[in-house]
Amino acid sequence: MNRERFQELVTKAVESLPEEFQARLDNVDVVVEDWPSLSQLTGVRLKHRQALLGLYQGVPLTKRGRHYGLVPPDKITIFQKPIEAKCRDEAKITAEIYRVVKHEIAHHFGIGDARLQQLERGED
Repeated sequence: MNRERFQELVTKAVESLPEEFQARLDNVDVVVEDWPSLSQLTGVRLKHRQALLGLYQGVPLTKRGRHYGLVPPDKITIFQKPIEAKCRDEAKITAEIYRVVKHEIAHHFGIGDARLQQLERGED
């Protein structure tokens, strides 16, 4: 899949979020990269670049205090090549992009990986 189409799918995934979530993303950049860097992999304790589909870098809303401000935007990176390696057709790529975007945005809202895994499995 070319980068333009992939980026379009990422944009649609963000735009599909409920308005109340979109309104809280005003200082968040969502970008697409081919592969995670070595420092990104090291930061999340992964060794294989295919294992990292997306990454949230920033301060979650739940960790911000009164003095939080004048900071660069949080960043959500969606990694195109690992998603394509995992998914073999456009429908599966699209579904995975939507899942990864929601997962990384949940980190922005302060939801950790363990809780996200429970939610993704349908556990309350």
